Amino acid sequence: MSIIFHIDVNSAFLSWSAVEELKEGKGRDLREIPSIVGGDQKSRRGVVLAKSIPAKKYGIRTGEPVANAFRKCGNLTSVPPNHKKYSEYSRQLMRFLLEVSPVLEQVSVDECYLDYSQAYDYREDYKAAAQKIKDEVKQKFGFTVNVGISSNKLLAKMASDFEKPDKVHTLFPEEIKEKMWPLPIGDLYMAGKKSVETLEKLEIRTIGELAKADPELVSIHLKSHGRKLWEFANGYGTQEVKIEREDAKNIGNSTTLSKDVVLQDEALEVINKLSVKVAGRLQKAGQRAYNIGVEIKYYDFTSASHQTQLRTGVSDGESIYQVAKELFQELWDKEPIRLLGVRSSKLEDINEPTQLTLFEVEEEVLQLKEKYEKERKIKEAMNEIHKKFGDDIIKKGI
Repeated sequence: MSIIFHIDVNSAFLSWSAVEELKEGKGRDLREIPSIVGGDQKSRRGVVLAKSIPAKKYGIRTGEPVANAFRKCGNLTSVPPNHKKYSEYSRQLMRFLLEVSPVLEQVSVDECYLDYSQAYDYREDYKAAAQKIKDEVKQKFGFTVNVGISSNKLLAKMASDFEKPDKVHTLFPEEIKEKMWPLPIGDLYMAGKKSVETLEKLEIRTIGELAKADPELVSIHLKSHGRKLWEFANGYGTQEVKIEREDAKNIGNSTTLSKDVVLQDEALEVINKLSVKVAGRLQKAGQRAYNIGVEIKYYDFTSASHQTQLRTGVSDGESIYQVAKELFQELWDKEPIRLLGVRSSKLEDINEPTQLTLFEVEEEVLQLKEKYEKERKIKEAMNEIHKKFGDDIIKKGI
């Protein structure tokens, strides 16, 4: 059985800012006072990127305007983000974790999957190993992480989201009913606000109720995304921890928007432009793609993605856009959008012969029949003319 760890830094931006301040000798720990990362205290502009546990008690939410946060808590401390430092802390953490196992998949600046089954010093006591990782990160770097443990990536991620901070949790398939099914449906991975509203209208309010629901009914209301949520509710997930960055096998483009997009037409216009760029890069690389995906990052920095397998490869902007458009419409939960991305994968050399599907073979045969029938009628007409007016009456054009 695979043993997968999902390692997630607790309130990463705020924790890393706190550690940096302590290094500079400031007499405060941002994690222990009502504090946020986002904007600055004088201008009170921007949105909340991260918050401390004491700030959370005032009802402060990630993604809300900084000005709102100050209205909720008058003695709130705000610090601007330092993305250069955050990247540095992220690299240090990943280098440390690679010393545990060479099979590591980084999925964001502050989280990764680790295949403990492939650890350099593999032991059956995976709980003790996870506890040791957690404690050593705290001692070595000064910030804390949660470690979720399971046999697949989905359940490991769900486990790491249980009680925080500085905790280790397990969520194996046999623990789903007890630990995951009682949770509200909004706690399920990739269950956005609009999806939750739709499910609640179907009287599905917990993850367990979704798991027991008819997947066809859910799909009618939420299309393929609903089917995916139903699979997640039942604990279905991949065991594969990818060592290589997907970029090496993908061609994609994404853009952070100058302002949050709330209208579908505006979002589709961006997706169209991204599709054209992806097509240009595919053609330049001499590739066609058999998989198209769309990524959305919302105003509160939560992310969602959706992809589909194609029967035939594509490399033109219009085909990519039509697929990406449908994926976006299935995925978007109507929340303000900060970033959009279109990516292509399962690439193949454009000169490789394409294996046609049965439908496409039938269609091609029909086209050939029509062509031959048209040519037959032309030849019959020419023969009739030759009989009446002689062989020289019709000649090939030059």
